[in-house]
Parts: sequence; structure tokens; C-alpha cells
Amino acid sequence: MKLLKKILLGTVAATFAVGSAAAAEKWDMPMAYSATNFHSEMGVVFANKVRDYTKGELDITVHPGGSLFKGGEIKRAIQTGQVNIGERFMAAHANEVPLLGWDNLPFVATTYADNDKLWAVAKGPVTKKLEALNLVTLYTCPWPGQGFYFKKEVKSSADTKGIKFRSYNTATATFAEALGMVPVQVEAAELSQALATGVAEAFISSGSTGYDRKVWEHLTHYYKVNAWLPRNYVMVNKTAWEGLDDATRAALTKAGDETGAACAAKSAELANWYFEQLEKNGMTVTDAGPEFLKELQAIGANMQATWLKDTGAEGKAILDAYNAK
Repeated sequence: MKLLKKILLGTVAATFAVGSAAAAEKWDMPMAYSATNFHSEMGVVFANKVRDYTKGELDITVHPGGSLFKGGEIKRAIQTGQVNIGERFMAAHANEVPLLGWDNLPFVATTYADNDKLWAVAKGPVTKKLEALNLVTLYTCPWPGQGFYFKKEVKSSADTKGIKFRSYNTATATFAEALGMVPVQVEAAELSQALATGVAEAFISSGSTGYDRKVWEHLTHYYKVNAWLPRNYVMVNKTAWEGLDDATRAALTKAGDETGAACAAKSAELANWYFEQLEKNGMTVTDAGPEFLKELQAIGANMQATWLKDTGAEGKAILDAYNAK
């Protein structure tokens, strides 16, 4: 009888262990940028924190480089529940919800500190817009400031006419058209091929993208403009979020807060290092000349006016609050 009791107790314990393991929930997390990009690396840090804070009950697998879903597909995949979590840059969706272009307003917030101030006042209305799209914002992280890549010296718009320009959202396409260039939609994961085949000949981005994609193999000049610091955001399907218990949501929030802060610090740390790497590999890295910069600022002022028109009172409230800080 004692032996039988031990066997039964062992069976119950084993069954409980198997049941607990089976209860561990697994999420896939698509990301658009290469595995070596700091956003993707921080995605892995976040996933490890979640695994730790939930004691393994939520296991997130990161899929960088557009390997699970291409960049332009990620938001839709999360909205529809094909995956429960993922990352995309926020302004990619400004054509759908203009307020989401808050971080692509040229020459408004051109430092990390100012970008933080702008996000602080934009966060409330922006997250409400995203919730209406069945998305919960978990954490955000800024890119370094945006500048222009070309394969020749550029002093003004007279040098940019007809160039095929890689665009990644409405703001970048607007810049291209205003400078007489031809915008071509190209995701970051496809940029190297686009440059190699001549589909694109120039683009605006941070030093990070140039370094990740080794653009010195095709381009020669980078002009530091610091037009804006766009933000990536990690989002969760709202229905999936609401289906989690309080402890798991708290663990995700904690992991997100910590990762967002670490990611922003990493972005700032790497900003100048990327320029050094571009130069080390033969590119000319310099500030935009006065004539070119003046043209860019005029375009930026028009873009800001358009954004205010498109967003109405909500957009005005964000800028007013930012300017009052």
C-alpha cells in the first residue's frame, strides 16, 4: 500500500509538472531590422526579461530582419492576432492615423532630451489612437537623428533632381518630392539590394541604418541634418493583453519600461559611433551646407503646417504643450 501510494503521488507530481510546462504561453515577436541592430538586440533583452519576470510562464521568441513578417506587415499581423507582439516605427502608420507622425516633424525636437519631452506630451493621445486600432503600446525607443545619404556631393536641391530616393513613410516621401527626387518605397531589410540594383540611389536615415546595411559599398556622402528622431514602438495585440492576468501584465510593463530606457541610452551612446564607422569605411560625413539646410528647413515648416492641418486640435495641443515645457 505504501508503495502504491508513492507511485500515485509521483504520478500526480509528474502530471502537475507536465501541465505547468504546457501552460507556458509562447509568443512570436517580429521585428523589421537586422539581428545586430540595437533595436533588435534590445528586443532580445526584453524577451529575456519577460521570461525571467514571469518565471517562464510567457516565452517570447524574437524574429529580426523581417524574417517572420516584413516591416510593412507587422502592425497588421499584430492587430489581427497572427502574432501577439511586435515592433515597428510609429510614423510608418501616419498615413492611416496622422497623429502617429508626431515624431517625424522636421526640426521640432532634434535632441534626445527634446524628443523625450515631445513623447511625454504625445504619449497620451497617441496611445489612445493605437488602442482604437487594437494595439497596446508597451515601450518605445528613438533612433539617432536623421540625415541624408547620397552617392555624390550635394549642395542644394539643384543636385538632387531625378534621384531615386528610398522612402519609408509619408514624411520621407514628402522630402523627396520637395527636393525633386523620385520616392521609392523600400523596407530596411531590402535596402542593400535596392542600392545595389539602382532601385534607390539615396535616402534619409540615421547612421545606424547606414552602418547596418554597409551603404559605403554603394554611397559616398552622409549629410548630418538631425531632422528628427523617429521612434520604434513595441506593441501588443489589445485582446491578447486583456486576456493576461494582472501579474503577467505587470511583468511585461516592467520589462518594457526597463528595456525602453536602456534602448534610448544605447541609441544615444551609438549615435556618433555610427558616424565614425561610416568615415572609417570611406564615406564623407559632414554637416549639410547652409543652402541645402535652408531648403530642408523650409520644407520642414511646410510639413509641420500640413501635419497640424491633418491632426487639428489634437496635434496643436501636442505642440503647444511641448513648446510650453
